[in-house]
Amino acid sequence: MPRRYASLATANLQGADLREANFREANLSGANLSGASLWQANLQRTNLTQVNLTRARLTGLI
Repeated sequence: MPRRYASLATANLQGADLREANFREANLSGANLSGASLWQANLQRTNLTQVNLTRARLTGLI
């Protein structure tokens, strides 16, 4: 069975609490993560093309 990956392309996640979220291999291209808390979030192999990370809290990213 083929793997299925989450696609949150162009999603508006402004100010979201995404601490410890697992976005491994997800598609976040064009998403708005401005002001989001990404403390210890897993972004390995994630598509971050044109993602807005203005004032996002990026401490401890994996």
